[in-house]
Amino acid sequence: MTDKELKELVADLAASQKETGIQIKELRYSQKETNEQIKRLSASQEEASEQIKRLSASQEETSIKLDKVAKMLGGIGLNQGNVAEDFFYNSFIKDNHLGSIVFDDITKNMGKHRGKTQEEYDIFLTNGDAIAIIEVKYKAHLEDISKLERKFNNFKKLFPIYKDYKLYGAMASFYFNQEIKDELLQQGYFIVERKGELITTENSDYLKVA
Repeated sequence: MTDKELKELVADLAASQKETGIQIKELRYSQKETNEQIKRLSASQEEASEQIKRLSASQEETSIKLDKVAKMLGGIGLNQGNVAEDFFYNSFIKDNHLGSIVFDDITKNMGKHRGKTQEEYDIFLTNGDAIAIIEVKYKAHLEDISKLERKFNNFKKLFPIYKDYKLYGAMASFYFNQEIKDELLQQGYFIVERKGELITTENSDYLKVA
């Protein structure tokens, strides 16, 4: 190998080492930048985890508050129902008429379970040959009519002792809107409504009798 060739080889080797050094520096810089990104990502993930914890705590607190409100509203509804039942029960004790029909006995909260059928009747009226069931509501809603219908249809199944009695149905409430009144009358039920400290009874010419 000539001196010239040797010098060229040394020069090439030096250039290659220099390029390798540059690449190593670039790689180290890239690794450092990657490490910084990983740190920032970890910090972001930690912050996100804290936000999720705070959100979960807030949701749990909100759920607890909603449960308290639901219980409070449920208690209010129950109290209103009890007030309505007591009012109409005491009213029928004072005035035992349902329309033109006179009843002898008044019973409150009469329940019965027979086979797979179970019902509770808010107020039950009876005399020698007729009976009446009264569904009591603080404020009547349309869906309450189907409940009355179901209880009406199940009554003689649950109480076969009354199979030969005439059965009437009624809904009593502190408040009815006209749509509910019309539907009840069309189906042949009595309407019993509070008027101050008294009750009034309304019915159509057609009365549903079972």
